[in-house]
Amino acid sequence: MKILLYPVLILALILPASAQEKIDTLAVSRIKKEGLENSQVMSILGMLTDVHGPRLTNSPGYKRAADYTKKTMEAWGLQNVHFDVWDEDFGRGWQLKKFSLHATAPVYFPVIAYPKAWTPGIKGNVQADVVYLDIKSESDFEKYKGKLKGKIVLFSLPTPVRPGFEPDARRLEDKDLLQLANSGATEAFTGRRFTAPTEPQRLAWMKWDLCQKEGVIAVLEASPSSRLEDGTVTVAAATVPYPAETSFADRLSSRHPNAPKILPQVVVSAEHYNRMVRQIQSGVPVKMELTLETEFTPNEKGFNVIAEIPGTDLKDEVVMIGAHLDSWHSGTGTTDNAAGSAVMMEAMRIIKSLGVNPRRTIRIGLWGGEEQGLLGSRNYVKRVYGVRDGETITYKPGAEKFSVYFNMDNGTGKYRGVYMQGNENARNVFREWLKPFEKLGAATLTPRNTGGTDHLSFDGIGLPGFQFIQDPIEYSTRTHHTSMDLYDKAIEDDLKHNAVMTAAFAWLAANRDALFPRKD
Repeated sequence: MKILLYPVLILALILPASAQEKIDTLAVSRIKKEGLENSQVMSILGMLTDVHGPRLTNSPGYKRAADYTKKTMEAWGLQNVHFDVWDEDFGRGWQLKKFSLHATAPVYFPVIAYPKAWTPGIKGNVQADVVYLDIKSESDFEKYKGKLKGKIVLFSLPTPVRPGFEPDARRLEDKDLLQLANSGATEAFTGRRFTAPTEPQRLAWMKWDLCQKEGVIAVLEASPSSRLEDGTVTVAAATVPYPAETSFADRLSSRHPNAPKILPQVVVSAEHYNRMVRQIQSGVPVKMELTLETEFTPNEKGFNVIAEIPGTDLKDEVVMIGAHLDSWHSGTGTTDNAAGSAVMMEAMRIIKSLGVNPRRTIRIGLWGGEEQGLLGSRNYVKRVYGVRDGETITYKPGAEKFSVYFNMDNGTGKYRGVYMQGNENARNVFREWLKPFEKLGAATLTPRNTGGTDHLSFDGIGLPGFQFIQDPIEYSTRTHHTSMDLYDKAIEDDLKHNAVMTAAFAWLAANRDALFPRKD
């Protein structure tokens, strides 16, 4: 790999991994006491979710949440609190103003559903017949031509729903942690790879094209994952249909100001969607009533929220902690990722409560646009620290003063250790830092990378960036990108634990004799 470094970026300044790591046990004890006895993490979480959630990037909800975080951190006495505006547009904002969906025949029932983000609305309240678009090959299209105008279409296949024999929530067991500890390093997925279009993809485009040309009122899809039942809905951005062979670079997202006109799109819980499909397949006509009012806001640049606690003798060097502030919109974005934002804010509050400044500056980043591809953190890293072009990394002057970044984005679950991102030079440091938390269940180090979240923006240009190992709780089974991502799913004791560990790690990194070790 060819790496371009500024001359002052000298790795000899970084403490060798074999040296004994010093632990400020008094500071860690004070951090524990403040974070466990005087925690504000749940009140912060409540403001981000119950009051200002959801927080779709550049939406009014996101902006209200960002205002709240800025004012709150200013009130705590943090410095340089500001909105960090990207150097590129994000796209249009969007919010749901009014929505209801009911089946009116053959029997009435309120349908559990949620519109996709950036879907257009419809005028007024509409009542329409429902058609199931049962297309398995090109020969099936002919029977629907001329018959879809003014209809509501069930677009996708039914989603199989099975009894939930496995629990939604769980904690990592000793065998899970041992497997992580004994595993090798894994590579991060760095971007979407274009592959040759499949027949289902080609048919999907033809179905979208048919619905558009025929004048369908709205398109309904089944909530996609069979892991979710009991009325939980998984929903993201509205689909902008393109022929399957169109490259990703040539496609516009639904948030883009120049996105082509699309149909209103709604995701329905699997059980209710399947019921309507079965009714139609049995020859029973289905009718629905739909109200869908949405609002688009102008195309704007995205922004993050940044704040810091200034350092002393090493104030030009930086330790960062962070989480993404944005969310999807069907729930209030609690476990994904108000939990992480609340923990990081609480960690900064705890550090500030010590009454003494660290040697290095400790900075928090609350990122926008994570759900659309780590946009906020990637833009920040590009502007402040450096860029990668293929195998070449070009660092900016700020990189020489950067120490380490810690991230949280795996739900409400308790920290159990650290994903080391293949950085074996960090092992001895983390081993010592974890000792005060071993009795609390956090002692595992794994070389693995945890996957796509904001620490990868730093790791991607060779800067130390880490995510904590967390108990999965319900994250992948119930709350990730779903209508059930709500305040009630947060676990207070876990979030307190995480805030304390984050504060301790940030403090220790800010006060060690050298910058945090980097990969060889």
